[in-house]
Amino acid sequence: MAPKSQKAAANPLDAPGCFRALSNFFRDAGSSSIKYLSLQEELPLKRTGFGFRSLVCAALLSAVAAFVPQLASAQAGPIPPAIQAAKKIFVSNAGADSGLFPSPFSGDTNRSYNQFYTALKASGQFELVADSSEADLVLELQLIARSSPPAGDSVNKSNGASDPLPMFRLVIYDRKNHYILWTLTQSVERAYLKKTHDHNFDDALSALLLDFETLTGKAPAAAR
Repeated sequence: MAPKSQKAAANPLDAPGCFRALSNFFRDAGSSSIKYLSLQEELPLKRTGFGFRSLVCAALLSAVAAFVPQLASAQAGPIPPAIQAAKKIFVSNAGADSGLFPSPFSGDTNRSYNQFYTALKASGQFELVADSSEADLVLELQLIARSSPPAGDSVNKSNGASDPLPMFRLVIYDRKNHYILWTLTQSVERAYLKKTHDHNFDDALSALLLDFETLTGKAPAAAR
């Protein structure tokens, strides 16, 4: 007895599958220039003929093929050679915004500078100089207090708002020409207890130092 005929395989150019695949692609790619394709956009195409649907999908797939190389080429830019060639560093203390010491964080506004300087010196990767004129790079460290939204409001991520968390900002200058070469940031996670605030402070500062060492190509082997 002849086996029952199997259901025909789905055509890759059929509108629902095609648009679903395309929408997943743009969602994963994080493209802000192309809006997410919703099921509402599929419905009008379901009422059209197969030929038209195939034509539309083929055109969109061609656009995707042209878009992929652009995504790949935009993922990484060059790191300024001066950063990875630097041997002498001057650390500049840009302080901290008011209202952060001695609560929620212990110590005073020099705590960030003192801890970062000590940790960077202990790494043994750079020579820290007391005179900026002798340095290859100048690192400007600052702890910034982020403004909280008004009472009852929440952070609106869809409008590009950031979380209202304290943030370390490390600006890397080329000492010779005074241009900014790079900027690194690290947020301090929220807490309720003072000891947890201090723990999160230390973790964020350590992460910032690791980011800098990674950028310079001098991160500890265990962290690579």
